[in-house]
Amino acid sequence: MLMNMQALLTIAQKHHFAIPAFNIGSLEILNAVKEESEALQAPVIYEIHPDELAYLKEPFMKTVLEVAHTTSVPCVIHLDHGANRQQILQALRCGFTSVMIDASAYPLDENIRRTKDICELVKPQHVSVEAELGTIGAISKEHVSDIQYSDPVAVKTFVDKTGVDTLAVAIGTAHGIYPTNYKPTLRLDVLKAIREQVNIPLVLHGGSSNPDEEIAQAVALGICKINISSDVKTAFFTETKRYLALHPDAYEPNAIFPSAIQAARSVIANKMHLLNTVGKAYLYK
Repeated sequence: MLMNMQALLTIAQKHHFAIPAFNIGSLEILNAVKEESEALQAPVIYEIHPDELAYLKEPFMKTVLEVAHTTSVPCVIHLDHGANRQQILQALRCGFTSVMIDASAYPLDENIRRTKDICELVKPQHVSVEAELGTIGAISKEHVSDIQYSDPVAVKTFVDKTGVDTLAVAIGTAHGIYPTNYKPTLRLDVLKAIREQVNIPLVLHGGSSNPDEEIAQAVALGICKINISSDVKTAFFTETKRYLALHPDAYEPNAIFPSAIQAARSVIANKMHLLNTVGKAYLYK
């Protein structure tokens, strides 16, 4: 059941759960997300970054659309971190029902201008818009840097002036797997202050590797969508490497990837349980 992000997250917000957005980097990961979301009857977001789309090519989107239209659970196809109008237009051509315009590196006024422009472009076509305010951390081998927390007052100004449907807020997460010596801490006080300013569904990027307890608290405070990429891909390729180490002469994808898909499904299931998404598909009927 394919829908746009606003419709999907409005129900999640009303019933106090969050929906995971899994980055689809291959057909195998697409199948893992589809199979586990159907098994758990959990709404889901198929999320594709422009770099992933450039690798997979536009014809791959026909498969994603077929999956989205035929799956038994509510879902969205979402463009992750669209950087410009050209990428947004490509997403529209490919059938995405939600797009992110990430102008968070610009000053507030320019971020507002660019986000409003995309809202005016796509919302008449019933496509939802996500934006970002603040800066998600960048991970290197040894440390996390560049986190700029979202300003709650600026969030209200941003939402009022753009009309954006969902907003990714910076409260201490980072993209990727954290260094072993780094202990991430979410600024839940910042999230609470943001929720007091606006009532739209909020998004948490960098949802891999954060402590489960903090993620659950973030959902309770109004996070309705959490982006998850690194955890799933790490499980998938760790198992792929293990299989190939045991079977160095293997070359058939249908022999190599089944156990990797199961490893990915295990992570997907854990995230869906954590976010209280399991069994929520019935709310959309």
